[in-house]
Amino acid sequence: MTLYRIEFEPIGQQGKSSADKSMLECAHQLNFGIRSTCGSQGTCHSCKIKVLSGTVSGPTSNEREAFSSQELKEGWRLACQTYPTSDCKLDIPEESMVMRQRLQIEGLKVTVYPKPPVHAYKLSLSAPSVSDLQADADRLLQMLKKQQGIYCRSIDIDTLRNLSPRLRYLNWQCQVSVRDDEVIAIADWSSRQLGLAIDLGTTKIAGFLVDLNTGQLLTAKGIVNLQASHGADVISRISYAMKSPAEKERMQELAIQAINQLITDLCNDVGAETTEILEVVMVGNTAMHHLALCLPVKQLAYSPFVPAACRALDIKARDLGIHITPGGYVHLLPNVAGFVGADHVAMLLSLAAHKIKGVTVALDIGTNTEISLINNGQISTVSCASGPAFEGVHIRSGMLAASGAIEWVRIIKDKVHYQTIDNSPPIGICGSGILDTMAQLYLTGILDRSGKMKDNHPRVRTTENQLEFVLVNEDERNGRPAIVLTQQDIRGLQLAKAAIRTGIQVLLEINSLSEESIGQVIIAGAFGSYIDITSAITIGMLPSLPLNRFRQVGNAAGVGARLTLISQRKRSEAQTIAAKICYIELATAPYFMQTFIQAGYLGLYRMRNGKREEIDTNLSIK
Repeated sequence: MTLYRIEFEPIGQQGKSSADKSMLECAHQLNFGIRSTCGSQGTCHSCKIKVLSGTVSGPTSNEREAFSSQELKEGWRLACQTYPTSDCKLDIPEESMVMRQRLQIEGLKVTVYPKPPVHAYKLSLSAPSVSDLQADADRLLQMLKKQQGIYCRSIDIDTLRNLSPRLRYLNWQCQVSVRDDEVIAIADWSSRQLGLAIDLGTTKIAGFLVDLNTGQLLTAKGIVNLQASHGADVISRISYAMKSPAEKERMQELAIQAINQLITDLCNDVGAETTEILEVVMVGNTAMHHLALCLPVKQLAYSPFVPAACRALDIKARDLGIHITPGGYVHLLPNVAGFVGADHVAMLLSLAAHKIKGVTVALDIGTNTEISLINNGQISTVSCASGPAFEGVHIRSGMLAASGAIEWVRIIKDKVHYQTIDNSPPIGICGSGILDTMAQLYLTGILDRSGKMKDNHPRVRTTENQLEFVLVNEDERNGRPAIVLTQQDIRGLQLAKAAIRTGIQVLLEINSLSEESIGQVIIAGAFGSYIDITSAITIGMLPSLPLNRFRQVGNAAGVGARLTLISQRKRSEAQTIAAKICYIELATAPYFMQTFIQAGYLGLYRMRNGKREEIDTNLSIK
């Protein structure tokens, strides 16, 4: 098969590709990221490239939708739809590159007395002799019992394979790590006992390296989930994994590759060896959990959306390809349902949800938003298909929260005031900026309550037969495409915010409660940490309540994972919380469709039984 040389500018990388591999696949083979959030279906239009030289396959219908005829003549294409027919040179614009995101890793400060599942014991063994021919393994287990009073039944097979040379290298002075009744590692006396908590998110993966003996957080980092190249949402990834066993394995490989990179980075930060990590706790939504374990996912895509497994699991790290001490385990917290996973359980654990008095609504906003209503310890939960719109996906100028993303917006008369991440030149708009813009457009009368855009402002223009609001025009970007929010974007955002508001309303009505009875609203997750609550209330995404009832808590799922890493009691509590949750399938709730339609409207309002009652827009939110 003929191979063509493909050069990617301005990053200066090149590689070979055959005619049956898209430019996107070629980029992935070279291990650099071009944005693609629809699973290479050509519908998200996020993988834009420009062909500088060479010949390629003809434009597809998706590309004719994405580009004008003039842009196609200039060489603009979608990487996932374009195949080489000769050697080529391509230009990758900034907005198409997967850049380092601002990843939320901080969360609540929760103190717990460390009692991890792994304990270390120092031993001094006598060397064998002609009068003492006891096997090395028996010698170790016997001395563990004699010197430390610990009875172990077994030694991990990988640990056993290295036991004899290891004991002799250490001159019979060793530190033995024990989990339950199994020896999982042998090290020298100075070796640290480390644990790793992982929040395996759809968009990002957060890792927390912890000292198991003290519970101290040593370092934390976030990394992009490499699965994003095959779709921004869980449905796209499930669809990709369903194509064949090879595709399902590929999804697991990408997750594990990112986790191993995270492990290396974290250990480098503190000068540790990866083999000093003895235990991992991993949380994620049910789809991420299944893909990481290479479990079947087809049943998650079809009603009644049944998981393959819900119970807590303990799996050898090596069986997943995770690079820690060979005998170490990965503990996975329980899932609840097809779209409510261990990450939500971890969030509720960090909040001590089973002990909260009064009425609390807790949300973890993301591509799939989980919402729980806690009523004096009783927990009802729904999952909302809010989609990735608030993460900048499927939005014309949308992007993830990376340097140069507009994150804050105010419109004063004819001027747009904005702030970008890192104060870098604007290249797109991320979730918090999108929400702000939508609220500002409504407050200035550019959007009506139904979300319809009006042509009543100098920055509103018509492009390709639809209205759009220009935040940063072409001149302000030195000739690059303008940063806009279109009427189509607004409709997508209305669906996303309606799903969240509907979830809250359904939980209230099932529990015979009103919005006024909510004592606090706790918002977790990366997007939830950066949003302006007033903007969220203005567009009707959140109930109109006093601002002092809202609390943004950061990565609460990551905090919950850390708690269960260092405390067996917290693992028990997580099991208790998961068992207490009453899961409600949102679409089966009374008045669901009527509520969803009404929740799409902008402004301040209350709802009941699918009916919307507007609140005076002059009412201030304090």
